[in-house]
Amino acid sequence: MTDADLTTKMTSNEPKNYLGFDFSTQQVKAAVVNDRLEVLQEAAVQFDNDLPEYRTHGGVQVRGDGETVTAPTIMWVKALDMLMDKLRVAGADFSTVAAISGTGQQHGSVYWRTGASRTLSEVQPERFLHEQLAMVFSITESPVWMDSSTTAQCRDLETAVGGAQKLVDITGSRAYERFTGSQIAKVYKNRKEAYSNTERISLVSSFACSLFLGHYAAIDLADGSGMNLLDINTKEWSQQCLDGCAPGLAEKLGKPVPASEKLGTVSSYFVDRYSFNPDCAVIAFTGDNPSSLAGMCLERGDVAVSLGTSDTLFLWLDTPRPQLEGHVLVNPVDSNAYMALLCFKNGSLTREKIRNECADSSWDIFNQLLDMTPRGNFGNVGIYYFMREIIPDLEGVFRYNKADESVSRFTSREVEVRALIEGQLLAKRVYAEKLGFHIDSKTRVLATGGASNNNSLLQVLADVFNSPVYTMEVANSACLGSAYRAKHGLVGGDFQDVIKKQDFKLVCKPHSDADKVYTPMVERFQHLETSLLAAKK
Repeated sequence: MTDADLTTKMTSNEPKNYLGFDFSTQQVKAAVVNDRLEVLQEAAVQFDNDLPEYRTHGGVQVRGDGETVTAPTIMWVKALDMLMDKLRVAGADFSTVAAISGTGQQHGSVYWRTGASRTLSEVQPERFLHEQLAMVFSITESPVWMDSSTTAQCRDLETAVGGAQKLVDITGSRAYERFTGSQIAKVYKNRKEAYSNTERISLVSSFACSLFLGHYAAIDLADGSGMNLLDINTKEWSQQCLDGCAPGLAEKLGKPVPASEKLGTVSSYFVDRYSFNPDCAVIAFTGDNPSSLAGMCLERGDVAVSLGTSDTLFLWLDTPRPQLEGHVLVNPVDSNAYMALLCFKNGSLTREKIRNECADSSWDIFNQLLDMTPRGNFGNVGIYYFMREIIPDLEGVFRYNKADESVSRFTSREVEVRALIEGQLLAKRVYAEKLGFHIDSKTRVLATGGASNNNSLLQVLADVFNSPVYTMEVANSACLGSAYRAKHGLVGGDFQDVIKKQDFKLVCKPHSDADKVYTPMVERFQHLETSLLAAKK
């Protein structure tokens, strides 16, 4: 056996670990998993507490207008310096890491100054990154997803492409203030010199990836779908959208790539400073929502329902129908498929309000009331938007009897409770199907979030979607999704074949009459909501 053969054999027998990062709004965290996807080490750096010198609150800084919300870009770099040391103290052996990937808060943008690429490639291992990259940003405060100061730019972009629905057809979403395209347009309008002095614009995800590569990382297709700039059909930047935001933008963004793309190997800085294997692969970083889909191991036909302060749906779609409500993104684990994201503001707080009013603030009583009413609730339907809803743009409480006549109140507490839960879940199915989701015999509903421990609620969820409901533990789903994608990007093939980790627990199945009861109610609910929207105009 030659020395080369021995080296190859030794390398192939070494344990392979995978490292995932999450650059979220309030902290940066990381997890190391082994080849069986068991978590070995975790660490986190909280911006407010661990980096008080940047004076952030919730990881951001809000300007005097109340609409401009940013974060110091260099803070994220310093947080990474601290996180790497924390991981080392926790026992992470970076020499065993075969691949890394990561995620970042969606819609945030980073502006690299002309010449930054050279500085990034020449960082020295004896010094922290934040000391060497302090001057590489043409704009030092990165706009983040909480920013709402770009309404004028949103309207301009929709006008430039021929209207809101046309923008939806191209990019999967109408113009939103937090989306990167309108943020770039604002920079170009108000800070032309800084824009001219910018050689690259990154998302938070591709910015973080660039730190590990030592050169600019490509924006991935999934996170790039949240910019109002990517044509989700061609998987290329839409020139029409680019022109509606700023000149010369294609060159500043670079060419987008699939989220599973291997972009290179870790830079010499990390090899020399932290003893990474020089062959450690760097897989494209993506946004937090796409990474959560990977972390939850969604499969074709699945729907994940997160039941929290807001209720959020993640959908796997093959043939989407983009709408003015909701978002369609390129799928992070299969770039030929899509994922949809729907967010409903009236979630747990709305459920708690009705619980307090009808069930003496007791979930046990609430569930008893829910369980004692029949599926379909005697034909009564309720729409409860105590807060102005995102999907659709409505506010108020609307009650209807079986004849679709508006009523001021229902006849009993149990009818009120079931009307609330059925109404919330019917709305989710309505908007999922509008986006192209189809329920079939293979559909699974994966429930997460605080209310996913309420089996009475989950039974209604199973019945409304006529599908079995599973629960799963998804703490740090975005971070773990990054580690899973690191392995998938290195190994290749089908994501579900590579990532065989599904800690799902079957909680309930739909009743035999569920489809007969709820499919007509879906149509009724949609008709009632459409009438409310028409009356609002």
